[in-house]
Amino acid sequence: MLTFAAAVFFLIITPGPGVLSTAGVGSAFGARPGTRYVTGLWLGNNLVALAVVMGIAAVILADPRIRAVLFLASTAYLLYLALRIAMAGSKIAFIEAATPPGLFNGLALQMINPKAYAVHTTLFSGFTFLPGNLAMETVSKFLILNAIWIPIHFLWLYLGITLRQLNMSERTLRIINVAMSLSMLAVVALAFGGFLIGRGG
Repeated sequence: MLTFAAAVFFLIITPGPGVLSTAGVGSAFGARPGTRYVTGLWLGNNLVALAVVMGIAAVILADPRIRAVLFLASTAYLLYLALRIAMAGSKIAFIEAATPPGLFNGLALQMINPKAYAVHTTLFSGFTFLPGNLAMETVSKFLILNAIWIPIHFLWLYLGITLRQLNMSERTLRIINVAMSLSMLAVVALAFGGFLIGRGG
């Protein structure tokens, strides 16, 4: 069980569309819109986990065209974030938008996020700790997953809000923006490389 909890922590805390956009909403719009957005992400995350447990995700993702669509949608979103960060001036800009993203936006992002499917497939197909009671193990995994997922995402939201409120120099803000942009581009490059390898390209 502790091994499973550790796996959940390290798989979730690594930067992906969910946590990076959570920080961005907090930075751009504050706590209330950020909380609505995280609620949408949370609902989407549990729906993806449920789809994995029920085997629905395996059936859908067996179609390479669907996998390609999900990959392109999530990669385009990551690239969009990286470009917005790189073009930002002297302000923190994880993500910019005219209106605050809400519950539906968070829900939709999780449903097209290949990382969410990969993470849940890894978590629910492995790390057996109650081999004699699959139902109880599955329920326990959901409880542990949410107990770790929720505070991690609110931590990212808090970091976004905090960065917005800090009185940093223009040079420091530019360095942060460039570093974030490069990190996002690295994620895009890794995702694209993995996609090509998966297609035998």
